[in-house]
Amino acid sequence: MSVFTARPSPAGGRRAAVLREMGLGPIWRLRGSDDGAAAEKHADESTVQAPEASAPVHAAVDARAPAGLNAVSPRPASGNDPQPAETHLRPSGGGMRQPAPGGRIAGETAALRDPMLQHPRGERDPADPAERVRRIAALGWDELVTDIRDCRACVLCERRSQTVPGVGDRRARWMLVGEGPGAEEDLRGEPFVGQAGRLLDNMLAAIGLRRGEDVYIANAVKCRPPHNRTPEAGEIAACLPYLERQIDLVQPRLLVALGRPAAQALLGTEVRIGAARGRLFEHRGTPVLVTYHPAYLLRNPQDKGKAWEDLCFARRCMAQPAKA
Repeated sequence: MSVFTARPSPAGGRRAAVLREMGLGPIWRLRGSDDGAAAEKHADESTVQAPEASAPVHAAVDARAPAGLNAVSPRPASGNDPQPAETHLRPSGGGMRQPAPGGRIAGETAALRDPMLQHPRGERDPADPAERVRRIAALGWDELVTDIRDCRACVLCERRSQTVPGVGDRRARWMLVGEGPGAEEDLRGEPFVGQAGRLLDNMLAAIGLRRGEDVYIANAVKCRPPHNRTPEAGEIAACLPYLERQIDLVQPRLLVALGRPAAQALLGTEVRIGAARGRLFEHRGTPVLVTYHPAYLLRNPQDKGKAWEDLCFARRCMAQPAKA
């Protein structure tokens, strides 16, 4: 059984400081995968039906997050429960699993196929929905950013200050997908620049990554939902062609879904984070790992240890040779 123990290094002081700020402690010892994961006891981000059960999560870390330690003050919780967007999933080998469809998905199929159906004012993108998807799928980076800026496919366009397409290395191996812009992101046009963004930067630094270097960050929706509420199904569906085009252009080796709305957008089914952690799913041939959104961790610091386990799992996945 292989053992990895953190050792001092030139970046060790910075790494330890970052871990302490995350509330995770300065030293982590990675062990083999023969530790079965304990049953989830904390409240999850959702009470909806979980995907099909899988083998126990192998955390491969010996860590506990001290209760009550926070990097920054929490923000208010999101409002409405999200509804998932429809996408394409293919089963694959190597332990990746395809989630079972949720109960509400079948009843919302028509709305998801036509994201304009939920627009209350009838102010729709003039293009036919199917033609719009085909057009977006052929755009380059500059044209894609311009199209996102001019998008009026759903109600979120009505109150935005500006759109928030994404930021980072456009040839990155890591691609992180969040929920949607908040107030600060809406003003600056960049994802994850508020309190949750600072925590995300610390999480990346803890595994030797940094924003803009081998990392691309985007959101499931590109406009801020009013009052930072959870994006609705039609809003996620309207933005899904943009997200899929970004994935096609970046061609990441790993997609990391930060929170339930992002996971549902990528997987096309209802997701319970606690049941999906520690497993690999797939979105159109790209592996998907599901973990907590940084904003959720600000409100629930007791789950930071679980997020650290997910980061270690992601790092191990990336250390494996890429598929031919």
